[in-house]
Amino acid sequence: MAFKTLKTKRAAVTLEALGAAVERRRAVVGDVAVPRNSGENRTASKRALIKAIADAGGKW
Repeated sequence: MAFKTLKTKRAAVTLEALGAAVERRRAVVGDVAVPRNSGENRTASKRALIKAIADAGGKW
């Protein structure tokens, strides 16, 4: 337990249980298309970082 003084009323959620819950929700909702950030307000350093990631073969 991370905090010795923390008193919870329910058991901790395991990664397996969390993954199963997420899969159930995804099955009900379906594919959700999240719009990408337009990037209009990005700083020059952020633009350079994204370009370097793309040049290295990464996908931002």
